[in-house]
Amino acid sequence: MEDITILRKQLCFSLYEVSSEFTKLYTNALKEFGLTYPQYLVLLSLWEKDHVTMKELGEHLNLGTGTLTPMISRMEANGWLKKERSSFDERKVFISLERKAKDQKSLISSRIETMIGHCQIDFTEYEMLMQQLAQLKDKLMKQTS
Repeated sequence: MEDITILRKQLCFSLYEVSSEFTKLYTNALKEFGLTYPQYLVLLSLWEKDHVTMKELGEHLNLGTGTLTPMISRMEANGWLKKERSSFDERKVFISLERKAKDQKSLISSRIETMIGHCQIDFTEYEMLMQQLAQLKDKLMKQTS
């Protein structure tokens, strides 16, 4: 068996490097919109289901309120989102898309699709990678929970 203590033989390091490269790719693609990669993830979540509580959004993105709250505030200040406190339960804060986020969806999606296309990842390969990563995540979650 090969020595797995070699950095380049570590699956975790390979995933780290790939994640870093994807973050760079998305950062470049989103720059013209004034968005960060994590902010894009917020938009993706809200494009799936708009007008959700901060708690629901955090759960969907697997982000804590300490990370999410300042990001939402910046996005609100930049006209992407709005926050509204519930009139029925003041503990609940709803997050909703503003017109800007709805209007820019197709442009942002097109830009991301173009950047992914430049990487020469075809749809079949994309689907295969998504499936393998989902299986890996399930195995890791079984081990860590």
